[in-house]
Amino acid sequence: MITAVQIDALALRRGERLLFERFDLTLRTGDAVALTGRNGAGKTSLLRAVAGLIRPEAGSVRFEGATGALEAETARAEGLHLMGHHDGLKSGRTAREELQFQGQWTGAKAEAVDQAIETMQLTRLLDIEVRRLSAGQRRRLALARLVASPRALWLLDEPLAPLDSEQRARFGDLMARHLADGGLILAAVHDPLPVQTREAQIA
Repeated sequence: MITAVQIDALALRRGERLLFERFDLTLRTGDAVALTGRNGAGKTSLLRAVAGLIRPEAGSVRFEGATGALEAETARAEGLHLMGHHDGLKSGRTAREELQFQGQWTGAKAEAVDQAIETMQLTRLLDIEVRRLSAGQRRRLALARLVASPRALWLLDEPLAPLDSEQRARFGDLMARHLADGGLILAAVHDPLPVQTREAQIA
């Protein structure tokens, strides 16, 4: 399990443009960090770099577990969830099929998937194709993966954007529970998260 993430002197580039450089950040169990900055500053790119999807121009991202340093590949494969602007859902599947597939992919137990369905109030949506779901319903389906397949590090890109006030409060409860259980959250935001956070600004 990931217990800490250390980002040192990170620099990221998109095409010919340097997004930022010399960015430092440490997260430990129970930490929630809100990434802020103007549009295009590199918040999404930072999340993708932590997830291993973007190679840094300079600097490093290191992971620690209870007994010391973790191999980055193992930590990323087994210890984190990345939820971006695009939820990564297959539009031709039903909500039930998609959640079952995602659960199998991440090693979730069947009872954990059932609990996620209840928690995110998805029962009435299970037989509807993903393409027919609203943006908020799709986000709830994506969030169900977090519930069904616990991973220590949540990387979230504007997680609240399509949710109504009730679902934001519900997700806030899930985030608080995740942090209390020793999880870590790094989120790119414009709206404040419904849990206590510290801010890391990307200039």
